[in-house]
Amino acid sequence: MRLSPALPVAVAALAAALLPAPAAAAQVREYVAMGDSYSSGTGAGDYTDIACTRSRNAYPARWAAANSPGAFRFVACGGARIPDVQNTQLPALTSATELVSISIGGNDSGFASTMISCRYFSTIACQNALRNAAVFVRTELPGRLDTLYTAIRTRAPRARVVVLGYPYLYREGGVCAGMNATKRELINDGSDQLNAVIADRARAAGFAFADARPAFAGHEICTADEWIDGGNVHPTAEGHAKGYLPAFAAATDG
Repeated sequence: MRLSPALPVAVAALAAALLPAPAAAAQVREYVAMGDSYSSGTGAGDYTDIACTRSRNAYPARWAAANSPGAFRFVACGGARIPDVQNTQLPALTSATELVSISIGGNDSGFASTMISCRYFSTIACQNALRNAAVFVRTELPGRLDTLYTAIRTRAPRARVVVLGYPYLYREGGVCAGMNATKRELINDGSDQLNAVIADRARAAGFAFADARPAFAGHEICTADEWIDGGNVHPTAEGHAKGYLPAFAAATDG
């Protein structure tokens, strides 16, 4: 006797009905998004706070919209340095905070002045600016990050903390208007040094590190599909949606 073709389908449906349903992901009770312009969404448009350039398109707001945490405190602010986070953003954390995201360290290392030197002055000026920034990154930044990360852990003892790094800004090789190949390579080398220190101190604190460089690979300034605005040198709305958001989401599950 030949079995009806519908029988295997019916058996599979019955078996699926008898299996326990997969558990739904637990809702995060409280998420606090801290940090600088790379977290606030400078350059991503649709701002809820012009002074801090907090954007609905930034990865923290997108993650919160998709995951509906019980409470969402978005305190990241464009231009923030470590002292700004300590003085104005840390109070957003509570003992009930379950998830924290932060990008910080770029402004402390002289990001704005370095980019001015590299974009508008000679290759030597760019090299000197990056050399000075590297000294700070090696000698001063680690201790300052340690102090900040300790304060975050003290205020949010049970939170999963995700520290996000910075992407490469420029494609290397080829022609790029306004930025020669040597400068672009120097800037990306500086990004490597900064990310290495941030990742090291984050892991030493027991925090997760989300590396933005792979997430933005192939979408730097002077590529065919840029996710970083060449004018303000910050991720676009697309960069937050397709670069930072997936990197952050993966780190929250780690």
